[in-house]
Amino acid sequence: MPDANEIDAIEARITELKLEHRDLDDVIFRLTQTPVIDQLQLQRLKKRKLMVKDQIALLERQLTPDIPA
Repeated sequence: MPDANEIDAIEARITELKLEHRDLDDVIFRLTQTPVIDQLQLQRLKKRKLMVKDQIALLERQLTPDIPA
């Protein structure tokens, strides 16, 4: 289990990543509303958004204590 300083750092990083994820969602939405969609850029943004989501999940798992079976 991480100590208090590590927990604070992890929580701060999760907050940053959630903000980035939300921003990517907004950019993707706006991009899909344009008449001409750059498919390559859209694909890259979606991939980045998925990577951010995976990072959030990984960090959140670090904060959750293991439960013995």
